[in-house]
Amino acid sequence: MSQAVVSELTKKYLRKTPELKTGYTVRVHQKIKEGDKERVQVFEGLIIKMNGGKGVGGTITVRKITEGVGVEKIFPIHSPNIVKIEVKKIAKVRRSKLYYMRKLSGKSARLREQQVNIVSDQELLHTEKEKTPETAEKNVAETENIAKKADEEAENKTNQTPAKEEAKAPVTEQEAETEKPKAQATENAKQANEEKVEKETPTETEEEKK
Repeated sequence: MSQAVVSELTKKYLRKTPELKTGYTVRVHQKIKEGDKERVQVFEGLIIKMNGGKGVGGTITVRKITEGVGVEKIFPIHSPNIVKIEVKKIAKVRRSKLYYMRKLSGKSARLREQQVNIVSDQELLHTEKEKTPETAEKNVAETENIAKKADEEAENKTNQTPAKEEAKAPVTEQEAETEKPKAQATENAKQANEEKVEKETPTETEEEKK
């Protein structure tokens, strides 16, 4: 069988995985069966080797140090026992195989790594839902409703302002009418006081007579 036929037959067994390269620090979630029980074990380490390319037989060799001892494990990327693979850190390296890391330890084994935010499956589903056309239409409808409400509030404000002015006008007229008799009373009081003063003060003719 040719390689093209093999690749077509094995397409259905391929799984969606993140981009993996040597120098990446990954967390591999693997199913482990212990008798009748089944659990998921997490193995975190550095990818020092990749083999098999992007086909069904692709594998990664992950290395980590536990209690001063180096431990390496080979994982088939497209195996059904692999639940998921998460990329935690990214380091730029110039070699396709990092065997020299086996001889290093401590600070000398450190690489210039860049932290990567791990996105959970729920967050990915949420972002995919937001991209769907239905959600886009809902967002457009919500924005249109908000704009309509703003226009209605503005129209109500413009209609309410003249009503308030008309309500204030008769109040000012009533106050003016009530103030008129008060002004007349004050004027009459002033005139009465002036008349009293004139009566009490003697005229010049009376003083000359005395």
